[in-house]
Amino acid sequence: MISTRSFLRLAVAGAVLTAVIFPLCPAAQAEDGFPFGFEMTLDALPQPGSKRIPTLEIGDHGEAKLDLWCKSGTGQFSVAGNTVIFVASQLQNRDCPPARAQADDDLVAALSEAATWKRRGDLVSFAGTKPLRFRINTN
Repeated sequence: MISTRSFLRLAVAGAVLTAVIFPLCPAAQAEDGFPFGFEMTLDALPQPGSKRIPTLEIGDHGEAKLDLWCKSGTGQFSVAGNTVIFVASQLQNRDCPPARAQADDDLVAALSEAATWKRRGDLVSFAGTKPLRFRINTN
C-alpha cells in the first residue's frame, strides 16, 4: 500500500514532468498553430468533369505550393498571430476549360484577400472577402 506522502511525491513529479515535456511536444503545439510543413486540401467539391480538388502545401518558412483545379503555382505566407498575408507568384496555365481557370483565379484572389486565419484540429479557415476552409491531410 502506498502512503499519502509517497502518493503526493509521485503526483508532483508527474506534474513537473508534464510541465517540462508538454511544451517540447510538436504534436501538442501543432494542434493550434499555423500549418507550416503541412499539405491541405480545400474543403470543396470537385469541378464538373474532374475529380481534382485544390491542394495547398505550406513549407516550414511559409513558402507555398498550389495545385488548383487546373493551374499550379507558388506563393508565400506571412503569419503574425492570427493575421495572415498570402502573396501568389505567377500561376502556370494548363490547357483547361475557362470555368476551371476562373475558379482557380477566384481561389487565389480569395487567399490573397484573406486577413486572418483560424485552426481547429485539422481544419484551417482563412477569413477575408470570401471565407476558405482547408483540411490538413493526415494520411
